[in-house]
Amino acid sequence: MAPKDRGEECGRTPVWAREKQQRRPALSRDAILDEAMRIADTEGLGAVSIRRVAANLGVRPMSLYTYIDRKEDLFDLMRDNACRAMLLGGALPGGWREALGAIARRTRQVMLHHSWMADITVYNSSVGPNSLRHVEESIRAVAELDAGPRETVEILTAVDKFVLGHVIFELGSHSGLAEQSYVRTILASGEFPELARLAGGAVSGAAGGDDFERQLGWLLDGIEANFTR
Repeated sequence: MAPKDRGEECGRTPVWAREKQQRRPALSRDAILDEAMRIADTEGLGAVSIRRVAANLGVRPMSLYTYIDRKEDLFDLMRDNACRAMLLGGALPGGWREALGAIARRTRQVMLHHSWMADITVYNSSVGPNSLRHVEESIRAVAELDAGPRETVEILTAVDKFVLGHVIFELGSHSGLAEQSYVRTILASGEFPELARLAGGAVSGAAGGDDFERQLGWLLDGIEANFTR
């Protein structure tokens, strides 16, 4: 009879018979950032915390402070990383109108995908390297316009505000204006005849791609009228 191993006598599996444990991947700022963005994408920005990210990565919360000082730093990194996806990269398409329109569409697409971006952008004005690249690309897009530095800033600000406002409206609108019970009651009172007329004309409270393109076109028309020779 073969002698028993000491591990077997103690009721434990011999060390050489155990499966090799997978080592945890090395913690890095990129790993932290990826997990924070995954949480925000699936559960919203409010679910992101140092403790939650650390738990998902299987590390102690204090481990994250080697890479970031506070939760706000994590939000800054998340925002700037999303800005990288906004970049068209390379040569810009067509003339200024096509280029600026393409940037606006890409920005909207990214912000709708990362819905938490709207919250961070409204309350956080931090500027990271990818944010600066986004601005640089936008400046190149309108370089041919007859606009000075101040006017260029105003043009780009107008487009950014339009895109951000449209995205916020899209994310916050889940039903049509005339479909909301409270609003229907108010409209029926006759106190707001013009609003009732618009609601009766099936004006939707949920903007979509068609609305975005049409309204973006109006904005670009105004820029063209004022800044092209």
